[in-house]
Amino acid sequence: MANVVVSLFSIVLLCIIAAQVRKEIYAYNEFPSSQVTNDSICKTFVEPHGYKCEEHQVITEDGYILSLQRIPAGRSVKAASKPPVLLQHGVFIDAIVWVFNSLDESLAFILADNGFDVWLSSTRGTKYSSGHVSLSPNEKAYWDWTWDDLVTHDLPASANYVYNHTGQRLHYVGHSLGTLTALGALSQQQLVNILRSAALLSPIAHVDHIPSQPARFAAEKFIAEALYWLGLREFVPKGDVAAKFLATICHSLKLNCRNVLSIFTGSNCCLNTSKVDLFLENEPQPAATKNLIHLSQMLRKGRIAMYDYGHEEQNMKHYGQPTPPLYDMANIPKEFPLFLAHGGRDMLSDVIDVQILLKDLKDHDVKKLVELFIKDYGHADFVMGINANKLVYDPVMAFMQAN
Repeated sequence: MANVVVSLFSIVLLCIIAAQVRKEIYAYNEFPSSQVTNDSICKTFVEPHGYKCEEHQVITEDGYILSLQRIPAGRSVKAASKPPVLLQHGVFIDAIVWVFNSLDESLAFILADNGFDVWLSSTRGTKYSSGHVSLSPNEKAYWDWTWDDLVTHDLPASANYVYNHTGQRLHYVGHSLGTLTALGALSQQQLVNILRSAALLSPIAHVDHIPSQPARFAAEKFIAEALYWLGLREFVPKGDVAAKFLATICHSLKLNCRNVLSIFTGSNCCLNTSKVDLFLENEPQPAATKNLIHLSQMLRKGRIAMYDYGHEEQNMKHYGQPTPPLYDMANIPKEFPLFLAHGGRDMLSDVIDVQILLKDLKDHDVKKLVELFIKDYGHADFVMGINANKLVYDPVMAFMQAN
């Protein structure tokens, strides 16, 4: 009965704040910060540190205009001597996660200083990848996508652009949602001819055992579906409404939500507080509500599957079958080099779920599969930890150089 009351309370709250959310969304999209300040990742986060940086754009097959940044060399070298590396962030953030820490702690700078040709990619809908050939972020149709579309469109567009621009096969590093898109693509035999390897930090595939209470609450109470039903196709984490809604979840679950990052991701051991404050000035980024529905479906149903349209007729229309097709991790080419790094405190990439993924990969060539487990690491430590350079990035670079 208590769960029913909480669920109804959540829906009522959503109805009450719907108009205010729409107003916030309009204001956010009418004057996006990238237009107000005329900034860019290169000018704001890279070039001030003495690195060369190039701004690139790629258009996906479905019309989204994605930004790519290239750091072609480190501080002490004129040109990269090692292959290109494409870095892909997770949900609610963008490519600045790879460059906002100190030079000796940010993976993009570390890779560049070690001779790699570094490329940063930002997912559709985020600040620096908000363009489209015909749609505006103010239109609902702009937000009609899930991570299926990142597998089918965004990742191939970005990876093929780097491959065609450099003439070299590339390494891939993904975090969180950036690992799921790579695993999805590889399970369908995509990109295996142009990727040298994939390093997956906090890998997301199976999510049955996620211990993050807010994430489970949102999924099990169909919160994203309720937002979608209210007509909110874009989920904007910033603003008073989101804060009030989070406060409601925390109150319902009797959680202390002063540290929002840890509540969702796990207790991160090794973050620089001042850097986290800087990070939160730029993040979080918007996401498609439909994508959140897709992720919630995975948690509720315990399957790595394509988006479920909820009716057999709609699934038949999109997939030619009554249920969404599965992404079978066992179909990843057994000789393809994989590096999986996960942490004991990660509440989104849970230890049990990662072990299930590794079981899927039980027939993988043991010489081509590396697992790195760090007991004290939470979800954010892998991209923001002050000691990730030694614990994570050094092993990642050794893995790349071996492949």
